[in-house]
Amino acid sequence: MPKRILQGKVTSDKNDQTVTVLVERRFTHPVMKKTVRSTKKYRAHDAENQFKVGDTVRIIECAPISKTKRWEVLVDATA
Repeated sequence: MPKRILQGKVTSDKNDQTVTVLVERRFTHPVMKKTVRSTKKYRAHDAENQFKVGDTVRIIECAPISKTKRWEVLVDATA
């Protein structure tokens, strides 16, 4: 099964090798037929501590790194 890739904004980089990423998804409400915004925060592994608050990053699923970290920041070669 392919690994999920999400895009979001870094909201915290205070922990060593960890960033908190806020991911927003939009969907149509099944009854109201209105577009709804839903957000969720993910903790992602950032090995080099290179991402700061406000950066837009992509994260990919990985094996558990710690109690809360199941994602790691995807470093693109083009970036």
